[in-house]
Amino acid sequence: MGVFIKWLAHASFQIKAEGKIICIDPYEGEYAEKADLILVTHSHADHCDPSKIKKIQKNDTVIIAPKDCASMIGRNVKTLRPEEETSVDDIKVKAVEAYNYKRFRSPRNPFHPKGFGVGYLITAEGKTIYHAGDTDFIPEMRKLGPVDVVLLPSGGTYTMDNAEAAEAAIAINPKIVMPMHRWDTNPEEFKKKVEASSNVKVVMLQEGEEYKVA
Repeated sequence: MGVFIKWLAHASFQIKAEGKIICIDPYEGEYAEKADLILVTHSHADHCDPSKIKKIQKNDTVIIAPKDCASMIGRNVKTLRPEEETSVDDIKVKAVEAYNYKRFRSPRNPFHPKGFGVGYLITAEGKTIYHAGDTDFIPEMRKLGPVDVVLLPSGGTYTMDNAEAAEAAIAINPKIVMPMHRWDTNPEEFKKKVEASSNVKVVMLQEGEEYKVA
């Protein structure tokens, strides 16, 4: 069948694989289909939107999210700490670190402190997709192992900017990288830097556009 990745908007993605629909950080975009699996990276409102989650969940939808999201979502939530993993039928999900070490709300108070949120490695149909969550370019990214598709924030302020996201993409060395959480930045800057320094293919989706992972 193949793996299909649709960028809904912001950090929100829909992935179709193994006959299942996976939604990551449902917030913006069109949500016409129910999800079998929902992954939430952290509890900020632009990543954990209970109204969107309620709209796309079914009775048997599996929701994986940090512990502080559970009261917001209002139903059973499975929590994975970094390096923990689980399987939902034939889909494997592993949580990894996601945090700021150089972007601060106030002195010594990062927007996303270590332990607050996570990223996810999703493996299905022989492909591994990495959704980085909200994060800086952190050392743990160099140790992820083989990844086919990377979804990286590149908007700056709260996460990596284009230059840092490009460095991260080059270091991770996936087959494909897609910028997300772009705000009003120009992803062409990201694309030029990545493709000038690596063999990584940059795919810049429009909102609602779907890409088949070969």
